[in-house]
Amino acid sequence: MHKVKYYYDPDTLSYRKIEPKKSRKYRNLTFFILGSALFGFLSLIVLLNTSWLNTPKELSLEREVKNYELQFDILNRKMEQIEQVLASIEDRDNNIYRLYFEANPIPEEQRRAGFGGINRYKSLEGFNNSEIIVNATKRLDIIQKQMVIQSKSLDEIAKLAEEKEKLLASIPAIQPVRNEDLKRMASGFGWRSDPFTKARKMHWGMDFTAPRGVPIYAPGDGEVIRADNRSSGYGKHIRLNHGYGYMTLYAHLSKYNVSVGQKVKRGDLIGFVGNTGRSEAPHLHYEVWKDGERINPINFYYGSLTAEEFENMLKFANQENQSLD
Repeated sequence: MHKVKYYYDPDTLSYRKIEPKKSRKYRNLTFFILGSALFGFLSLIVLLNTSWLNTPKELSLEREVKNYELQFDILNRKMEQIEQVLASIEDRDNNIYRLYFEANPIPEEQRRAGFGGINRYKSLEGFNNSEIIVNATKRLDIIQKQMVIQSKSLDEIAKLAEEKEKLLASIPAIQPVRNEDLKRMASGFGWRSDPFTKARKMHWGMDFTAPRGVPIYAPGDGEVIRADNRSSGYGKHIRLNHGYGYMTLYAHLSKYNVSVGQKVKRGDLIGFVGNTGRSEAPHLHYEVWKDGERINPINFYYGSLTAEEFENMLKFANQENQSLD
């Protein structure tokens, strides 16, 4: 209900009703409308800058941002799993593979090193979620670098393993004459009595007594570098170069089964026992050379003898008896 206003008239000593002018009414109405419009406009601006009122497009963008944040969270968890698996591989690489193949371990600071120089992530800065994006990108870059380092390391290990396999196959690790073909192990490495002069002299190999024609086998992979009778005292003999500093010699043969330049594998038939050269009876004189020095062949039969057989051979080899050459 409109409130009626009065004023006191001293002339009539009475109250008179105040009649507002029409112009004032219009002015007040105008101010009210303008004030309401201004208030509404300011309220709209405030609402648009808060989460109380969002347009459909803003709601869609907000859902999209939340989805991206969820995807980044999933990506971070996957990167954590990758980092754990990679750390396990790196641990085995340093403490098992590289240790076994006698390779230096890769330093931790080299595996975990970041990227220096210019800011690689400048283009990702300046956005609402820049920190999340930059951190995820950095982690991916570091993981990628670690994988490259680990991949190169495994390539090196594979190469070392291949070399190790070749080395193990090349070492003269079996007896050149089978036990069932032997009469006895006549003489070992060391000082022995010469069968012709009876003087005490150094015997640089092992003598295996066996009938003429008994097969002789390559104790390791190698290449035939000599198969002739032009070496004093050895008669018909064969020399195999096994690589890695190893060479073996087989003397007093009756005949050859290989030729110079031929590649042989461990267990291949290379010749036959004989009595040629400076020899008292049919036997095989067998020598092992390492880096140009003759060494005791007794240490290279781990691939063909049992513990009992090796003990018996060691017993006979250590006897200072007469050699056969």
